[in-house]
Amino acid sequence: MTRIRYSKDMDILLVELSGEPIDHAEECGQLIVHFSKQGEPVLLEILEAKDFVLSSLSSLMKEAEVTLP
Repeated sequence: MTRIRYSKDMDILLVELSGEPIDHAEECGQLIVHFSKQGEPVLLEILEAKDFVLSSLSSLMKEAEVTLP
């Protein structure tokens, strides 16, 4: 069950991939991935989500590959 939430105040997009407990997280630029003890992704946290989504959509329209910072 995937659940998506957006915080307008903080401009963060949360994509919940499973209900497993979170063990640890790894950050790469605007993206934070939270993992279970088994190493499976549980939650994606996208910082500065508005810019991320708009640049991703713009790249899709141009059929270009998106490069994450």
